[in-house]
Amino acid sequence: MRGLAILILLAALLGLGPQRQLCAETNRPVAEGAAPAVPEHPSFRNDVQPILAKFGCSSGACHGALAGKGGLKLSLRGYDTEHDYLTITRQARGRRIELADPGRSLLLAKPTTAIPHKGGLRFEVDSYEYQVLARWIAQGATAPSGDDPHVERIEVGPEHSTLQPGDVQQIRVTAFYDDGSQRDVTRWAKYTSANETVAKIDEAGSMAVSGFGEGAVTAWYQSKIAMARVTSPYKHTISASVYAESPRRNFIDDLVLKKLEQLNLAPSPRSGDAEFLRRAYLDTIGTLPTAREARRFLADESPEKRDRLIEDLLARSEFVDYWSMKWSDMLTIDGRRLRPKAVEAYYKWIHKNVEENTPWDDFVRQIVTARGSSYENGATNFYALHQDPENMTENACQAFLGLSIGCAKCHNHPLEKWTNDQYYAMANLFARVRAKGWGGDPRDGSGHRSLFVATKGDLIQPRTGKPQPPTPLDGQPLAMDDPEDRREYLADWMVSPENPYFTRAIVNRVWANYLGVGLVEAVDDLRATNPASNEELLAALCDYLVEEKYDLKSLMRLILQSETYQRTSAPLPENKDEERFYSRYYPRRMIAEVMLDAISQVTGVPSTFTQVEASDGSRSKTEFYPEGTRAIQLYDSAVVSYFLNAFGRNERAITCECERTNEPSIVQVLHIVNGETINKKLQSPQSRVDKLLVTDVTDESMVEVAYLSSLSRYPTEEERQVMLEALAGLEGRERREALEDVYWSLLSSKEFLFHH
Repeated sequence: MRGLAILILLAALLGLGPQRQLCAETNRPVAEGAAPAVPEHPSFRNDVQPILAKFGCSSGACHGALAGKGGLKLSLRGYDTEHDYLTITRQARGRRIELADPGRSLLLAKPTTAIPHKGGLRFEVDSYEYQVLARWIAQGATAPSGDDPHVERIEVGPEHSTLQPGDVQQIRVTAFYDDGSQRDVTRWAKYTSANETVAKIDEAGSMAVSGFGEGAVTAWYQSKIAMARVTSPYKHTISASVYAESPRRNFIDDLVLKKLEQLNLAPSPRSGDAEFLRRAYLDTIGTLPTAREARRFLADESPEKRDRLIEDLLARSEFVDYWSMKWSDMLTIDGRRLRPKAVEAYYKWIHKNVEENTPWDDFVRQIVTARGSSYENGATNFYALHQDPENMTENACQAFLGLSIGCAKCHNHPLEKWTNDQYYAMANLFARVRAKGWGGDPRDGSGHRSLFVATKGDLIQPRTGKPQPPTPLDGQPLAMDDPEDRREYLADWMVSPENPYFTRAIVNRVWANYLGVGLVEAVDDLRATNPASNEELLAALCDYLVEEKYDLKSLMRLILQSETYQRTSAPLPENKDEERFYSRYYPRRMIAEVMLDAISQVTGVPSTFTQVEASDGSRSKTEFYPEGTRAIQLYDSAVVSYFLNAFGRNERAITCECERTNEPSIVQVLHIVNGETINKKLQSPQSRVDKLLVTDVTDESMVEVAYLSSLSRYPTEEERQVMLEALAGLEGRERREALEDVYWSLLSSKEFLFHH
């Protein structure tokens, strides 16, 4: 732990000549490849707007900003073509366009710096872009028309490349229009890389491979997105027999080994029993095995013992507590925003459904369609936390679909497929959700909120002043005058196996819990431009969960039984540099609640929790949870705990996995070394140290219990001798302090603090 440090990465600045064309967003040279012929009749939609977007004029850093720049406000990246046309041709008394002399138009004079321009030089007078804009103006600055061809999709080629570091691949982008035509738009597309450690791409679409692994580059053109993948195998020499002879339990192993072979990565061997035991406990129930449980498992010589352990863990009460905490994080149960009885009702509803192993699709459906009392139907509190259609939409999409669509609230998403119209069409499905009442005294938690659904009402789209037809994302619209609860229609679409996001979102969450790294990272970021590290595996896991009727325990069992999960965390020379393809188990620090419970369990001294005062004064800072409550059993994040705060618990302010952090810090190191949590528990008269000292247990047995209870293994011979020497010949207080030191050394070790 003393080796923990924060690494600061500094980006190198590009030196650019004064005459080079720059992109406003990236400050990189704009593509200068061979230009196509200037169209005979340029259109505003398909010729002018792509130029403004490519050269950064309509970017968020320039005129596409919320307030615009220099008196000119364009829609971000040209999502509102009609508005931008009127702004350019009609505002500022028409000075931006000079039909009789196009060269005097501000639209041309500014970006060429014929007139001073704070944005600098965008293109030259003799450039293709200048000629297109000049011809459009000279022909009367024709307005966009409903008859203009509209882009239906774009394609990127080559779709997949296998290259090595140093190789360069030119990406080509083709736009396909609704009139059947197609066009090479490589010059005007915007490019980003999903993983620049593998591949980088410049403004011209030239992709340079920079490292080993798998990466992807995304092309954006007129709110359409397409992606190309690149594989860069590692330079290891590994025999095909390594993969052929690797143990396999199910299709997870087949597909992981297939990917490892493509990348020349060796799989680490199977973990030992002690390693698997501790890992399975922490990942499945958020709890350490006791010394007795560890001793019994390690002594068991039957080949089925791992499978038996898996079944036992899936049936434990701690499983219910741990996964209730996980879903409470996702659903942001927070006593600072809900009344005490509402918090309790919401948590107990989740706890009951986890205990009953409610299929995930039914679990989500109950939340989406919830109605009634906030105390009698805990699921209705989803709508108490998110009280307007926009918030309901954004949080439902983030929690259940892994999609962050908030950017589309103001404009078409700048880097994704979601449009402003789609956002408001989706939000209109929640427009008729209503609530009444609170009543009672907030200080004693009485009174409740009753949720119901009106038969009329729509959400107005601010840009148009009219409601959008209620429509799920990429779904079919519902009739505006349908009086039924629109959320039933939404729920049917949301939990459908055909929904491309619903199953992927929950599979990815569960996978990340067990393997430490999601197939898609971040775990709740399933946007199109963020590909999975093993798309074939993710698709197969989704198919499996659908076949199992969304039984999450079946998915967990499949993962736990796989040889992929049961690999050791010890790296090999042929896989030590990878962190995405599951050649080994990836160590990670325990989350705050699990770590605190583990310390309490090993020391034998439970933690005491108090509740913070809510914003409406409904709680005072008093003991709110009964003695013996574990951290994974806490209802919400409004609990006074320095330890949980220091170790990055989920504050549940927003629906995002980013709310929880496992990153190490100096504060954490100091607290482990000198803080009160470990030291006070060890010094307590109720601690395990005291209980051991009043028995006739030998020093050797005490050391053995300490290792089994904290690390789930027996000490090595060297460790045993060191600890026995520390205890030898001591009596009274000195003996007690020495045994405290034994436990402290184990509880402060990296081996204890990490899953591995």
